[in-house]
Amino acid sequence: MHRFIARQPILDRYERVFGYELLSPSGEEETWLHMNSGGAAEDASPVTSGFEGIDEITEGARAFIKCPRQALIGGDAAALPRDRVVLEMLATMQPDDEVVAACRKLKDAGFLLALENFQGAWQEPLADVANIIKLDVSACTDRAQWLLIRKYRPKGAIFVADKVEKRAQFQAAVQQGFSYFQGHFFCRPEPYATPEVSPTKLVYLMVLRAVTRPEIDVQEVADTIKHDLALSYKLLRFLNSARFAFRSQIKSIRHALLLLGQNEIRKWIGLISVAALGEGGPPILVTMALIRAAFCESLAPLVGAAKRQSDYFFLGLLSSIDVLMGRPMRVLLAELPIAPDVGAALLGDENPLHDVLQAVLSYEQGNWEECSLRAKKLAVKEEKLCELYLQALRWSRELTKKDKNSPNEAPDS
Repeated sequence: MHRFIARQPILDRYERVFGYELLSPSGEEETWLHMNSGGAAEDASPVTSGFEGIDEITEGARAFIKCPRQALIGGDAAALPRDRVVLEMLATMQPDDEVVAACRKLKDAGFLLALENFQGAWQEPLADVANIIKLDVSACTDRAQWLLIRKYRPKGAIFVADKVEKRAQFQAAVQQGFSYFQGHFFCRPEPYATPEVSPTKLVYLMVLRAVTRPEIDVQEVADTIKHDLALSYKLLRFLNSARFAFRSQIKSIRHALLLLGQNEIRKWIGLISVAALGEGGPPILVTMALIRAAFCESLAPLVGAAKRQSDYFFLGLLSSIDVLMGRPMRVLLAELPIAPDVGAALLGDENPLHDVLQAVLSYEQGNWEECSLRAKKLAVKEEKLCELYLQALRWSRELTKKDKNSPNEAPDS
C-alpha cells in the first residue's frame, strides 16, 4: 500500500490542462509502473483499488510518469497505455547505449518521451530522442533556454517550462517559446490590480455572504439569488438533476432551499458561487477548490469536528478565492461572515483548521515531508490521506462532468 499519490497539472499557454505529472515520494515511482497488459495494477495499490486506473486520476489527460532506468529497459514502461501517458526520463539518468536504445524502441512504438529538466551536454543522447524537454526556468538563464529551444525545436521537440512559480515567469516563458508550463504560478496570488469586485461577480459574492452566516436566512438567500437569472437557472437545473433525485420538479429557489436544509444550502450554493467566480480564469483553479473542499470536509470527523463539516468544506472551498477574484484574502474575508477560526486559518493563523488546510495543501503539492508532519499532528494515518484525496478527486470529477448535471455549466443561449 503506497502512502501518497497526487498529481500536478501541466498547462498550455491558455492555462488549460494538457496533462498531470503523477507524484509519489522519492523511490516510489514504481507506483505507476506495476501495470499488466490489461491496465490494472498487479498489486492492490490505491491507484486502482478505488478507481479504474490512470484515467481516473488524470481525467483523461496525459499522465506524466517518472521512469527509472530499469522501467525503461525492463519492459514495465512498455506495458503502460501509450495513448494516455508520457514516459519521463529522470534528470539523473545516464544515457548509456542500453537506455538510449530502449527509449528509441519505446518512441518507435508510439510512446511520448519527456526528458526531466535537461542538465547539459552529457544528456544530449536523451534530448535527441525526447518528444518533450523540460527546463527548470528557476535554474536556467533566459539565454540558455532560448539556445536549447532554438536547437531542439527544429528536431520536433516541444518544451515544458518547469518550476514556474510566478505569473511573470509564465509570461516570460510564453515569450521564449515554451508550449507547456508546470508550477504553482496559476494558483498563487499576485499583486492586486483590481480593488473592486466586478458587477458580474458581485452577486456571487453576495450569495456567498448570505450562505456563510451562522444562521441562514432562507428568504435573504432566495432574494439574492433571484437578482441573477443565470445563477437561478444554474441552481434549479443542478437541483433537478439525477444527482438529487427529488420526487417532484423544483420550480422555485425558495422551495429548493427549504428542501436542502442549512448545511446543504451552504455546500451547494457555495460550490456554484465559487465555480461562477472562477469563470474567465484557469478552469483548474475551480477544480482544485472543489477537491480541497471535499478533502477538508472528509477530514473533519477524523479530527473531532464531525459537527463542523460545513465549516471545513468552506475552509477548502475558499482557500483560493483571493486568486479567483484578484483581491486580497483579508479584504474578501471581511465581507464574508464565516466562522472566525475558519477566517483565521485562511489568513495563516495557527489553529486546528489551519493544520487541516496545510495537510491538504502539502498533499496537493507533493510536499510529502510536510504532509507527514501534519498527519502526525492531526493524529491521522498517512494512508488515510491518500484514500481521502482519491475520494475527493472522484467527487470533483463526477460533479464537474460536462453534462446536464454540471454545477458550473453555462445556461443555454
